[in-house]
Amino acid sequence: MTEAVLDRVAQPAAQPTPIPLRELLPWVVFGGLLLLLALYFVGAEQGATSLVPGMYVHEFVHDGRHLLGFPCH
Repeated sequence: MTEAVLDRVAQPAAQPTPIPLRELLPWVVFGGLLLLLALYFVGAEQGATSLVPGMYVHEFVHDGRHLLGFPCH
């Protein structure tokens, strides 16, 4: 009999609230800029457009260049 008293009433499932676009947009822009920066270093960091002198960045991302299909030699 005491078990019947302790049974909880079925509660409706909690609905997730969507994240407002005004809060999400800055993070999407930040992520996009990070991806563009990574794409630059993997794809174009050598030669005339190089920001870092020497071949250190090129050698660091060399295998990634081949994996993504960028020609480098």
